Amino acid sequence: MIFGEVSAFSRKAAVVAVTALGLALVQPVVVAPAQARDAPESFADLVDKLMPTVVNITSTQNLPQQGQRLRDMPQLPPGSPFEELFKEFFDRKNGEQQQRRGTSLGSGFIIDGEGYVITNNHVIQGAEDITVILRDDTQLKAKLIGSDSRVDLAVLKVEPPNKKPLPAIKFGDSDKTRVGDWVVAIGNPFGLGHSVTAGIISARGRSLSNESLDDYLQTDAAINKGNSGGPLFNVDGEVIGVNTAIYSPSGTNAGLAFSIPSNIVKQAADQLREFGRIRRGWIGVSYQSVTDDIADSFGLDRARGVLVANVVADGPAAKAGLKRNDIIISFAGQDVPDLRRFPKFVANARVGSTLDIVVWRGAKEVPLKIKIGEQEEAEKTNASAQGGTPNKKAPDADQAVTSTVEQLGLTLQKISDQLREKYGLSDGAKGVVVTKVTPDSPAAEKQLQAGDLILEVDQKPVTTPQEVTEIVAKLQAQKKRSVLLFVERQGDPRFAALRLTK
Repeated sequence: MIFGEVSAFSRKAAVVAVTALGLALVQPVVVAPAQARDAPESFADLVDKLMPTVVNITSTQNLPQQGQRLRDMPQLPPGSPFEELFKEFFDRKNGEQQQRRGTSLGSGFIIDGEGYVITNNHVIQGAEDITVILRDDTQLKAKLIGSDSRVDLAVLKVEPPNKKPLPAIKFGDSDKTRVGDWVVAIGNPFGLGHSVTAGIISARGRSLSNESLDDYLQTDAAINKGNSGGPLFNVDGEVIGVNTAIYSPSGTNAGLAFSIPSNIVKQAADQLREFGRIRRGWIGVSYQSVTDDIADSFGLDRARGVLVANVVADGPAAKAGLKRNDIIISFAGQDVPDLRRFPKFVANARVGSTLDIVVWRGAKEVPLKIKIGEQEEAEKTNASAQGGTPNKKAPDADQAVTSTVEQLGLTLQKISDQLREKYGLSDGAKGVVVTKVTPDSPAAEKQLQAGDLILEVDQKPVTTPQEVTEIVAKLQAQKKRSVLLFVERQGDPRFAALRLTK
């Protein structure tokens, strides 16, 4: 007897026994399905409660407007007596700067009964006048407390009418929001006033650009122009996001909307209220992802963390004892899974705080403590330090020493004045110069190229091609599968793990 597919149970749950007497079924163990929260019959009661906390925002600015171009002059027959008259009039108008009023419409929500309001930075950017419109159409002039273009948030302040506290929202924990949860958006689409749409969380951790700090919630709730800056609520009436962007070929709702998670919003709002700007954390290292080959080279169990390629002198990392070749595997009690998450951990760390980090060094975990610096101040310091005089090096009188490392597909040469000039190397450059890369070799796979400087091999400094050859030969004798190089290209350092061929 052939028994058909049992779709209601798993193969492990349904046991089938065939005997000479026929077909017998052992009672299956039924696993209860996951219970989903029922969709509410209506969002009306929730919306009635939340509407007063949401505001409409208008902002205006004076925009320069050139006079009408000469091409707009009426077409007149050549030689017409009016031709010169019209030409003189339009020439005069073209030289005048006229002003026109630009208006931006958006949404926002009240976070404090004293009159603090959150919206998107792009809603009020460049505005000379900002007006907050309450649910009852009361219009209040707003003052900009602080804004940030990278996270696209702004905090405004209005004076509550009759000095009575304004109704304020309650923040929810966006980290607990799950894909599939119901959400409600309230805002001011196309300037129509308070409007409500509903949907679900479609995805988490979305990035809309190369900006490493992007971490949007995606929703299919209808979001349109004018909803920017408005809140995204969960079914408990808590704000779990700020509606910021849409993806649409037509410019209108296509079911792809993106919101800044509330946990990011709360932290940003606190800093904007306290400092008028967002102070982002900085530790003073350059780093790269850890691949399987790199993890193997360092004796790490698997690819995780970030590999420190360079440490800024006198920066927080240097003072904490971090070194090049360290792999940061934990930051402030959080595991560092990959390169994408790490910049967010650092940027969100409170400036001035001291945090625990764990690095992988010498095939073991090493705990350290680091005091967080400020990103913007570091950028200013670095900019002012540019243009220093490089260390002068006496001309190299040695003849060029060349060697080919066939296992890696590299031709190497000791630094010389000719190579400095050919590849634009600085006077203080150190290491061994790559002069040729064999096609389809391990070096080619990792995109090494002529002019690269090899500073370290297997975490050991090298200055001659012979040193590279000896280290590679030693690793092969130990039956290592790869070799770790520390390479610099035009001042940009990085690690490259190259497989070892026979």
